[in-house]
Amino acid sequence: MKVLFINEYLPQEMLGIMWLSRAIKDAGHECKALFIPDKEWLDKIVEYDPDVVCYSVTTGMHLYFADIHRRVKQVVPNAFTVAGGPHPTFSPEYVEQGEFDAICRGEGEFAMAELLNKLEKGEDVKETLNFWFRDRETGEVTRNCQRPLVQDLDELGHPDRDVIYEAGAIYADSDRKVFVTQRGCPMNCSFCFHHAWKKKVYDAKNKEYTRKRSVDHVIAEIKAVQAKYPLKFVHFLDDIFNLRNDWLEEFCEKYPKEVGLPFDVILMANMTSERHIDLLKQAGCVYARIAIEAASDYVRNAVFRKNTTRQQLTDAAGWIKSKGIRLGTLNMLGGPGGTMEDELDTLRLNIECKADHPLVSIMQPYPEFDIADMTKDMGYAVAGYDDFPEKFNRTSSIEFENKHQIENLHKLFPIVTRFPWMMPVVPTLIKQRWLAKPMLISYMLFSEYMVAEQAKLYANAQGLGGPRYWAPVDFVRRLATKGVLRVYENFFARFVDRFSKRGDSQAALKLQMGDERVIAHMD
Repeated sequence: MKVLFINEYLPQEMLGIMWLSRAIKDAGHECKALFIPDKEWLDKIVEYDPDVVCYSVTTGMHLYFADIHRRVKQVVPNAFTVAGGPHPTFSPEYVEQGEFDAICRGEGEFAMAELLNKLEKGEDVKETLNFWFRDRETGEVTRNCQRPLVQDLDELGHPDRDVIYEAGAIYADSDRKVFVTQRGCPMNCSFCFHHAWKKKVYDAKNKEYTRKRSVDHVIAEIKAVQAKYPLKFVHFLDDIFNLRNDWLEEFCEKYPKEVGLPFDVILMANMTSERHIDLLKQAGCVYARIAIEAASDYVRNAVFRKNTTRQQLTDAAGWIKSKGIRLGTLNMLGGPGGTMEDELDTLRLNIECKADHPLVSIMQPYPEFDIADMTKDMGYAVAGYDDFPEKFNRTSSIEFENKHQIENLHKLFPIVTRFPWMMPVVPTLIKQRWLAKPMLISYMLFSEYMVAEQAKLYANAQGLGGPRYWAPVDFVRRLATKGVLRVYENFFARFVDRFSKRGDSQAALKLQMGDERVIAHMD
C-alpha cells in the first residue's frame, strides 16, 4: 500500500508523521509526505497515486484541511482518506464534517499498520480499533474504542526522519533538530491535551500513560541522525524532561560522552532540584524553560491545576540563572477566573525571575479540555470551534469584557519583562485600544530580537563566533529579509496562486526554524 501524508510546511519537522511512517514501513508498506504550498501539489498526488491519503489536523486548521481534502478527492477519488491528530481525536465527528473515510484517535502506529494490512488484503476494516469510519454510500459512522497504549516505546523503533527530510530539504538541512524522549504526562493541567487524552480518550492511569524511552535508545537515535544529516544542536520537546531522577542521572552521564552536542529542555518546576540543574549544565544544556503560566495561586493551581507553588517557580528559575543557563518561561494570559491584576502579577513574577526569554500565549479552551467546561461554567461566552484562531498567541476565543487589555498585555509582556522600568505605565497602556497595532509591531520586533539572541547562544555553544552571530547583526538581517518578503507579499502575492511554490515562503520558513514562539510546545 502507498501512503501519502499531506501537510503544510511548519517551523519544525513533524515527529508524529515520522513515528507513523516508521510503523507503516515496518509493516511492509510505502510512505511519502507532501508539503504545501507547492504549485505542483495536485500533479504530484496524481503521479504518486496513493492508496491512502492522511492528514494531521489541529483545531483552528480543521476547516482548511477539510477543504484541502475535497480537492484531493477530485484527483484521487479512489484513495482511502484518514484524518488524525488533536482535532479528530477530541472531535471525532470531524469524520463527517470533512467527509473523510476514517479518523484515527490517539496514538496511531499500530492502528495504521493494522488498517493498511486489512486494506491490502481486501478485508473489512470497520472494527479496527482507534478508528471511526464513515460509509461513503450511506454516511453511517462506525465508532470503535481505543487499543491499549504502547508501554515500551523502544519497541516502536526510531522515527523515520527520511519521510520528512526527503519531502522538505529545509528540515534535513537545518542543524537544529527536534527529539522526544517520552510520551504522556503525569500532570492534570486543565488547559493541556494530556489530561483529556489520558482520561477521556484512553481512560488510563498515570503509570500506563506516562512512558519514557530508554536513555540508550534516545542516544542511538541522535547518533544515527548525526551520522546522516547536519546536526549541531538538539532540541528536546518533552513536556517534562526531568520526569524521573534515575533517567536524568543516566542521561547526563552518557550524553556528553556519546553525543556531546548542546541542547535545551523544558523542566517542571515542582520536580526540579538544584541537583538537576547541575547535571544538565554538565551535560551541555544551554537553555531551560519552566512553565510559570500564571502568578496567581488561584489561577495557576485551582483553574490551571499546575500544583506548583510560587516558591518552586522562583527556586527553579534561580538555579537555572545561577548556573549560566538561559532561562525561558512559559506563560498564559486570559485564563477564566482571573483579574487584570492577576495578569499583571504574572508579568511581575517574570521580572522577579529575570527571565531571558519569556514566552506568552493566550489561553484557548479547546474541545474536550476541562478548561473548556470550566470557562463555560463560569459564564463566559466562547467562540465556536470553527471560529477558533489558527494561532493561539494572537487573540482570545473567550469573550472577556477586558479582552483588548489581555491582548495588549500579551504584546507588551516580553518587552516589559526585559525592561522592568516600564512596569508603572503598563496598566495605562493596555487600556488604549488604538495602541493595539503599534504594540503588535513592537512585540514582533522584540520577539525577533530575542530569537537573534537565542541564535547567538546556539552558535556560541557550537563554537561559532564573529559578527555574523552577534545578536544585533542577526536581528537586522532577519528584519531586512522579512521586510523584503512582506513587501513582496503585499504587492505581488495577490497575483500568485495560493499553492504556488514560492521562494519567499521557503525563506520565511527558514527564518522561523528554531523560533521559540512557534516550537515551544509539541502539537
